[in-house]
Amino acid sequence: MSGAGSLSGPLAGVVLPDWPVPQHVRAFTTTRAGGVSDGPWAGLNLGLRSGDDVGRVNCNRAWLRTHLPDMPGWVQQVHGVQVAHLPLQAGSEADAVWTAQSDVVCAVLTADCLPVLLADHAGTRVAAAHAGWRGLVDGVLEQTVQAIGLSPASLLAWLGPAIGPAAFEVGPEVRARFLARDPSAALAFQPGQGDRWMADLYLLARQRLAAVGVTAVYGGGLCTYSDAARFYSYRRDRTTGRMASLIWLAGTV
Repeated sequence: MSGAGSLSGPLAGVVLPDWPVPQHVRAFTTTRAGGVSDGPWAGLNLGLRSGDDVGRVNCNRAWLRTHLPDMPGWVQQVHGVQVAHLPLQAGSEADAVWTAQSDVVCAVLTADCLPVLLADHAGTRVAAAHAGWRGLVDGVLEQTVQAIGLSPASLLAWLGPAIGPAAFEVGPEVRARFLARDPSAALAFQPGQGDRWMADLYLLARQRLAAVGVTAVYGGGLCTYSDAARFYSYRRDRTTGRMASLIWLAGTV
């Protein structure tokens, strides 16, 4: 199979979280680097529902698997708030996943939406959430924290690459929904053209996490829209691939 990239060699070009989790908590976000997809999906596209050739996506996923303890517990993401418990509910319709088992890989796919990874200070449970604006306003992060089942004060969160506040334009109805939930969300919106607003997904996520007691939040600031060489962006390209944000508990420390 020919393609724009290569599947040989080590896993390169990934984004590694900078957060104080135990050494056996492993996590990263893929980028476009590597892979066999071409055209608008060029690179390491991992999204089966992106319009890319399924064989190429499966080839990319198979190669990713060689750098993981097991195949990720992929779920069907629908911009909702359902949380799946892995490995029992792999393949289900959900926008967040969590596990307490070693070598079970939690993963979410994104291309502008915000991936949020969570772990506890002791490294006993991990989770990954897909948080676009719909998921954020409807409570996907709150539902994920609740599903993990630990004190929110014991959790750390890392915010992965997403569309930045200088690029994410939304209508007044989006801002109104956030303000109805929390008036302080006004801080995350800056006036745009006409009645439009520029929304800060990172700040909105920090607010939602703080509201349930998760204050150890890291990451943020990598804009998928503005870095076409490194990231896929649905808002920028419409037809595009998907990155994966992954987290697991390594069985051997």
